[in-house]
Amino acid sequence: MSLFLRTPFPFVSPVLSKSQTGVVPIRSAMSSPEKKTRRKKQQRRQQKHGDSLLSTNGSVVSAAEQGLRLIFMEELMQHARNRDAPRVNDVIYDMIAAGLSPGPRSFHGLVVAYTLNGDHEGAMHSLKRELSAGVRPLHETLIALARLFGSKGLATKGLEILAAMEKINYDIRQAWLILVEELVRNKYLEDANKVFLRGAKGGLRATDEIYDLMIAEDCKAGDHSNALEIAYEMEAAGRMATTFHFNHLLSCQATCGIPEVAFATFENMEYGEDHMKPDTETYNWVIQAYTRAESYDRVQDVAELLGMMVEDHKRLQPNVRTYALLVECFTKYCVVTEAIRHFRALQNYEGGTKVLHNEGNFGDPLSLYLRALCREGRIIELLEALEAMAKDNQPVPPRAMILSRKYRTLVSSWIEPLQEEAEVGYEIDYIARYISEGGLTGERKRWVPRRGKTPLDPDAVGFIYSNPMETSFKQRCLVDGKRYHRKLLRTLLNEGPAVLGDVSESDYVRVEERLKKLIKGPEQHVLKPKAASKMVVSELKEELDAQGLPTDGTRNVLYQRVQKARRINRSRGRPLWVPPVEEEEEEVDEEVDELISRIKLEEGNTEFWKRRFLGEGLNGRHDKAVEMDESELSDVLDDDVTDVEYVAKDEEADEEADEEEEVEQAEPESQDVDRVKEKLVEAKKPLQMIGVQLLKDSDQTTATSKRSMKRSSRMVEDDDDEDWFPEDPFEAFKEMRKRKVFDVSDMYTIADAWGWTWEREIKNRPPQKWSQEWEVELAIQIMLKVIELGGTPTIGDCAVIIRAAIRAPLPSAFLKILQKTHSLGYVFGSPLYDEIISLCLDLGELDAAVAIVADMETTGIAVPDQTLDRVITARQTGETSVDDASS
Repeated sequence: MSLFLRTPFPFVSPVLSKSQTGVVPIRSAMSSPEKKTRRKKQQRRQQKHGDSLLSTNGSVVSAAEQGLRLIFMEELMQHARNRDAPRVNDVIYDMIAAGLSPGPRSFHGLVVAYTLNGDHEGAMHSLKRELSAGVRPLHETLIALARLFGSKGLATKGLEILAAMEKINYDIRQAWLILVEELVRNKYLEDANKVFLRGAKGGLRATDEIYDLMIAEDCKAGDHSNALEIAYEMEAAGRMATTFHFNHLLSCQATCGIPEVAFATFENMEYGEDHMKPDTETYNWVIQAYTRAESYDRVQDVAELLGMMVEDHKRLQPNVRTYALLVECFTKYCVVTEAIRHFRALQNYEGGTKVLHNEGNFGDPLSLYLRALCREGRIIELLEALEAMAKDNQPVPPRAMILSRKYRTLVSSWIEPLQEEAEVGYEIDYIARYISEGGLTGERKRWVPRRGKTPLDPDAVGFIYSNPMETSFKQRCLVDGKRYHRKLLRTLLNEGPAVLGDVSESDYVRVEERLKKLIKGPEQHVLKPKAASKMVVSELKEELDAQGLPTDGTRNVLYQRVQKARRINRSRGRPLWVPPVEEEEEEVDEEVDELISRIKLEEGNTEFWKRRFLGEGLNGRHDKAVEMDESELSDVLDDDVTDVEYVAKDEEADEEADEEEEVEQAEPESQDVDRVKEKLVEAKKPLQMIGVQLLKDSDQTTATSKRSMKRSSRMVEDDDDEDWFPEDPFEAFKEMRKRKVFDVSDMYTIADAWGWTWEREIKNRPPQKWSQEWEVELAIQIMLKVIELGGTPTIGDCAVIIRAAIRAPLPSAFLKILQKTHSLGYVFGSPLYDEIISLCLDLGELDAAVAIVADMETTGIAVPDQTLDRVITARQTGETSVDDASS
């Protein structure tokens, strides 16, 4: 029974009849098994060698006639190779005129000529002509037709050719493979699947290349069902699926939005044979499935996959796509610290930022990463990212240059004050701005929605839940400093006085107290307004005057005015006014600081932790120090969250006091406080990584009461389970060595596994203390780098940077900032220029003032006469003083 369609061609038994010209045409080589005459055997031998060379009486032709036929065939094949079908047809007619009957190779040349021209109708007409002449087509002829129909997407006609070949007992496997391959190559994938599966289910076995091609193309097209069915047919034919095939299936499963499907495939590979073990691309597809899924929180699943990949580091290593996907995942879930770690590895690959950008698809991960760094105040890392983009010739994406609600971009939105618009030296026409932003047409973006609605922050688009909390660079430096000193204190308490060298007990106590003080920070004057109901008239007037509001009226009028101003500020997201607080200068003890510098962090030091696991380097002070300071250390380490919660509670208490006198209160503030507390709690929970679970307890000290210790000891005594370990990490290490649960040779860090040699230095490096001068220098570098990458800072960015330079003060930066501002086409108001020049003169920076005036005149900015007179007078005075000194 035929596998394919029923042939439409009339293959019938031949009837030999002599034509009027005496030539006997060969109609078919098919013979009946009952009658094996001598003439039919002779016909088979003649068709096996090509065209028949019979004369009119059946005798063998002469050598001259053989030469004539050879000449015709050479000319015919030459025209066929030249795709000249009409000339091939003429040669066939010339052969007939010369008394030679065209055989199967002659018609094969005609079919080939039409095939090379892509004329499927002409090729089919030639085949029908051959059949009508009673000639049996060659195997090559039918294969050529199958190739032609496959290239034209005519799967039905291709199946008819296969049916015809099967009917005349030709091997159809080669033609079937060619038909399938041509259909795939010419983008007729649906027809290719039908033809392939029909042949495969009929017992035909494809080549390895065809199996691979079909599975790969189906997965590229998203046809997971057919790809899986073809894989089953391949395994039924005796060839097992390998990592290559599973990866293609994963590429299709990773885009379906259900990562559990991809993970199930990954588990089959993980616990399968060696030929199907997951490789780097396997992990990439599963990470992509989790990262771009739109349901649930997937970052912990990615962390577990990452841990498995690290554990298998001897067999596989990540590539540029792995790091790009990890940066995308951690950025979208606001795990910025992990995103920074993997971006540092990504930037070591050429074109890594281009891979991360991914032409702006999937939320533009590169822009989200830049915005996350900016919003969290991580400006050192932001500058590193911009330098990596410049190395890869990757322009800054428009999404990264999004404006904040104060019309500031990533160039300056991290400089305090965060929630204030820049002073540009002239009054802003807010009505014109409102109209230009589409306020009259309803197209203007509403930053403050109706009460109870979600904030309309466009910068949140692309992040899974919400964009990171906005933090200034100054606050980030303070947090980093606390975190570093927290590590030092933990190391000091774990290691004891030996880590400081030969010091006395009093020095140890001084260092400990100093670290605790640094972690706690300076005396925090709570930056929150006093409850209006508790304020006296002078305080009410001070707050109103600071905001430019009238200060006349009775206390009740002033009180109502203050309350209204606060409600307006809350609804618009502005910070509430607080009285200025003078910062106390921090006392510096050089001797204690020198002792603190002796404490060495050993994060990422594999050899140190190997020795520690073997019990080397311990001292008697360790247990005593930890026991004595556990509860106190816990209180110090958690001071950040406690302070914030304390401030939040104070604010709520003050609000309740105001509610007693006024019922109407604004709800957004309490919502903001809740959001802050939630984010801080989430930030306090570190991302759990499988590869670093072993030494986790050695870095932490938990507060445990004596009662709970006794209870736990009783539980250990009564526990019959052999898997228990002592609570003390070093006692647990001894027990693990005794049971041979863990060997020291199995210890490694990320530097050993993936070659992150830079991370140990970065983790153990003390953070730089914040200063206004350093902030201005970083802002200038960021602005220049953004302009180099095709971004355009706003005039607000330039004004914020110049204001920061004025606060420093940093006269050497004034000219550079102004020149870059003028090159962008921006011009400040005269009061700002006057303030800058006056500050330069007051600081004695006459050259800077003269250079600024010269730059203003070069740019075409009018300089007031009074300003010019001050500069000229100061210069003349300076020259006079120099002359007096020289004389």
